[in-house]
Amino acid sequence: MTDSASTSRLGLLGPPTDEPLISAPDTGEVAGPARDSSAPGTTDVHAATSKIDMHHHYCAPEWREWAARHGLVKPEKLPPWSRLDTEASIGFMDRAGISTAVLKPMLPARYRSTAQLREAINITLQSMLEVASSHPGRFSFYVPLFLDDPDASSWAVRRGLGQLGAVGVNVTANYGGVYLGDPTYDRVFHELNEHAAVVDTHPHNLPDGAPGAVTVPGIPNFMCDFLLDTTRAAVNMIVHRTLDRFPNISVILPHAGGFVPYIAGRLEALGRFCEPPLEPAAVRDHLRRFFYDTAGPMAGAATLLDHVPADHILFGTDWPAAPADTVMKLAFPALDADPAFTADQLRGIYHDNALRLIPQLASV
Repeated sequence: MTDSASTSRLGLLGPPTDEPLISAPDTGEVAGPARDSSAPGTTDVHAATSKIDMHHHYCAPEWREWAARHGLVKPEKLPPWSRLDTEASIGFMDRAGISTAVLKPMLPARYRSTAQLREAINITLQSMLEVASSHPGRFSFYVPLFLDDPDASSWAVRRGLGQLGAVGVNVTANYGGVYLGDPTYDRVFHELNEHAAVVDTHPHNLPDGAPGAVTVPGIPNFMCDFLLDTTRAAVNMIVHRTLDRFPNISVILPHAGGFVPYIAGRLEALGRFCEPPLEPAAVRDHLRRFFYDTAGPMAGAATLLDHVPADHILFGTDWPAAPADTVMKLAFPALDADPAFTADQLRGIYHDNALRLIPQLASV
């Protein structure tokens, strides 16, 4: 068991619970109650379209109560959007034309033991299972993993994927500065490979900084650092040939892969200086095998499509970390109007690509 102060003990997606939260992760919005889907100014243009949202955050109310009772969090310091309920989520989904959302669980706390972490994960899994069961066809969910605790992670894989019908697992880009791809995580990745698991990733603050501290004054960490965190994880997985060593897993990189598409040429040209050295063909191969979601809003797609097949791009909103008006007024128009995508490719991104990756979403 690693030190309880490690990055992973901050949980999936959440900042340290002893720090004030003033900004919503992944957006430039000031954190406040996320705008409801019925808020004035949102548009109905997407309401008739069936979409699958592969990047939809969820903080279980049962977990919040349990964590507060055990002194692991101060509820008032969790982001306000973490208190939105399922009905708010469904309202947003209906407005946005989202038929199904895959829940990315949030468990931001410093856990004191493997047993306590397992309890937190189980509470969250049971909550997501209840949400999915109570709203047939609307929700599925990922299993939250803490890879620096292999015992808890192994248990969570068996519990979530083997027993409860989760459609994949959610991991952070690094745990205590140890990035995805590191051989430290091989035990759990062998188990994920046996399940042919979808491994959804998410960034956090860069390692080695003070918990909750802004790296560059005036620039929220989610603006640049989160994208670099994803980029580091992706490059480390390429260096360690993760997709070759575990060929049955499918890895999703959020936010269109961070900076990965923009440094692909640099990786090919200079990868020989990595340890072990990278061949250009290995870079190209891994970039084409990763999956990428559109949460953001993401940048223009032309550079991404230079390296990635369109059927490996998945729709994601980042709601409610990204408020409804960000999704409806910025992300949707940018995606719809992107000249790099054909109409057929957009249909795949919004719906069909997710079903090809996770066929069980058709019958959740």
